[in-house]
Amino acid sequence: MATRTVVEGIVCRLIGLVLLLLAAAPADAAELSSSAQTEIDALLNRLGASKCQFYRNGSWHSGSEARDHLQMKLDYLVEKGLITDSEEFIEKAGTESSLSGQPYKVRCPNQEDQPSAVWPRSELRKIRPKDSK
Repeated sequence: MATRTVVEGIVCRLIGLVLLLLAAAPADAAELSSSAQTEIDALLNRLGASKCQFYRNGSWHSGSEARDHLQMKLDYLVEKGLITDSEEFIEKAGTESSLSGQPYKVRCPNQEDQPSAVWPRSELRKIRPKDSK
């Protein structure tokens, strides 16, 4: 039974990736700035090191697993020129499943579950200097 669930998860990821590829716009959009890349890298590192759990397509995942998944989405979005800043990364990669459209959730120790976009936006405010966005 567990093997079937793993296989179904892999198939769902592959279908989601194919759908994302098919829906992509031509890669003529602006590039990700180095400052945005630095912020996103910092967000992904914080995510990977967090003790939070991330809900995606019916199951909870560790921060490390969520980091790997969002890195894959980031790589795709950057390759296609579909994001230009950290906010777009959060919105396009970190709020819902590209496959199912279901929203992601975050559960951190001693806190209520929350929509996934809340956590990275909060972390982004901590990363940024006080005088920026």
